[in-house]
Amino acid sequence: MKAVFCVVLGIAPLSWAGEAAVQLPDLIVSSPRIANQIPAGTFAMPVSSLRYEPRVDLQSRNLSEGQADVTLRGGIFENTGFRLGAVTLTDPQTGHYFAEIPVAPAMLGESAIYTGSDLTLGATNATTGSLAYGWRPIRTTGVFRVGAGSDRLHREELYQGVADGPRFGPGRLAADVALAHSASRGAVPFGEHRFDRANLRVQLAGGGSQTDLFAGYQAKFFGWPNLYTPFNSSETEDLETVLVAANHRATLVDGSYFEAGAYHRRNKDDYAFNRFATVGPVHPFQHTTWVTGGAVSGRRQFGNMAVNLRGEVLADEIASTSLNFGRYRTRRLTKFAVVPESRWSVSNGEWVLKAGAAYDDSNRGSGAVSPSVEIAREFSSGAVRRLQASYARTTQLPTYTALNSNPAAGLFRGNPNLGRQSSHNVEFGVEATLGGWATRAAVFWRADSALVDWTFRRGVTARTANAVDIAVTGFELLARRSWTNWDVVLGYTGLSKDHNYRGALVDASFYALNYARHRLTAALTGRLGRGFEVRLDNAARIQAANLLRVAGGEEALSTSFGLSWRPEGLPRTEFSVRVENVWDSRFQEVPAVPASPRQFSAGVAYHW
Repeated sequence: MKAVFCVVLGIAPLSWAGEAAVQLPDLIVSSPRIANQIPAGTFAMPVSSLRYEPRVDLQSRNLSEGQADVTLRGGIFENTGFRLGAVTLTDPQTGHYFAEIPVAPAMLGESAIYTGSDLTLGATNATTGSLAYGWRPIRTTGVFRVGAGSDRLHREELYQGVADGPRFGPGRLAADVALAHSASRGAVPFGEHRFDRANLRVQLAGGGSQTDLFAGYQAKFFGWPNLYTPFNSSETEDLETVLVAANHRATLVDGSYFEAGAYHRRNKDDYAFNRFATVGPVHPFQHTTWVTGGAVSGRRQFGNMAVNLRGEVLADEIASTSLNFGRYRTRRLTKFAVVPESRWSVSNGEWVLKAGAAYDDSNRGSGAVSPSVEIAREFSSGAVRRLQASYARTTQLPTYTALNSNPAAGLFRGNPNLGRQSSHNVEFGVEATLGGWATRAAVFWRADSALVDWTFRRGVTARTANAVDIAVTGFELLARRSWTNWDVVLGYTGLSKDHNYRGALVDASFYALNYARHRLTAALTGRLGRGFEVRLDNAARIQAANLLRVAGGEEALSTSFGLSWRPEGLPRTEFSVRVENVWDSRFQEVPAVPASPRQFSAGVAYHW
């Protein structure tokens, strides 16, 4: 217990709505709620900024950038959506690959988190929340980074943006490119990695609009014992992700906007349960998925009234050597949402009412209507800035690993009869400024029905997809304060769950019951003068008991440390030292998956 709450503070500048983030020049902030934007063990990916995100619990295997499950508010890895511009990025095979986004963070804006009633317009096929990224405007700037560290780590990264291209009407053409490579022999035997990424983007921006055309490729090979199974096997993953995307956004001064996007994503997965086994010329678990999608969203203001709209279509397909036992291998998902909004002035502020609904449908099952309502009181003065209460229903369909795995044999046992899962969320929230701290707090209750979980049964050498009903009660608190030389962000999440597996024989849960009953995050950024800056991120937790977790206990403290120096005589050059898992915690974020030991690296970056 004493280790859990002995927390060293740590953070990057944070901005609430309407506030400007305080940033150092050339620092790309992926999330204003964490301190270390760049990891120690490889180059930065979109998932890197989620490691210590106060409202996100990232459950990693090997590096977080290797494979990590992104969970919100006690959900599981498949309940969280990812949105890039207008479109929802997804993987129809498994939610383990939702965060395989082959885009350099330098091309993306700060991440936003949508939960509760905001999720009605936030993403498609997600029930607990979504993470949204916009396309960052291109500037004429560049950076080259090199680094080396423990376990023979070496990494190289290049970014170049050019914003002064020819004009086309009110817009100016710009382009940027990003290349990255990282390799290491691994912090444990057979835990090596080799990562590569290449990005190219063309942008036309000006006159209140921005259009982006993007092409990206990412290849990742990594090994880890018990990567996905608890059977003491050295496993490997070999992933190749290709993404081609287009996005256009136009905004008006009255708050109205229009956004449209389209994308095509291919993800190839070669998974080896035993890296030393030879089964013919190939490994027995190979999968390729394709997703093509398009979406439009917008807001139209009419005085004190507004209409918020979103529509999306996603078409997917899978080819697999093992996921061949279900009823189908192609699918189409559609979603349409409309949420009218009304505001009326009162003494010291406004009342805001939003009420609407979303309709989700598929050619492989029946559709569902999901209502959403939120009422809020906004204050123009005083300590309390906003009070809100909301209710929202969301639904989603399972992925192919759950639907198409052999239900009677193999390491992963599916169920072709799994249907649409739904979630009901009731929430009360407040935003206030107290003693110089900008704070947000929310109490929520969520009922998940027919949630697809992967479970363990003693004596059965497999994990099984089972439907479970879960009632989640939670509390979230986020607080930020800045001084001249210091920025601090604190976060706390408390969760409790009641579950019912509908008569299925279950001894342990890999995901739905793997959650922190209490999780405290703390981040600090200190500008020490003479070009020195220190950054600390921390997470302390008390985890729900799980018989699959065989090491590290249920209490843990993890810390990420970064120290950088820009010499006064070389302001474009930055030297840095970074350490992950400072206390060398052995806590298993995913039960039965060994923790990644302490890692360190040093590097130099040159900005222009």
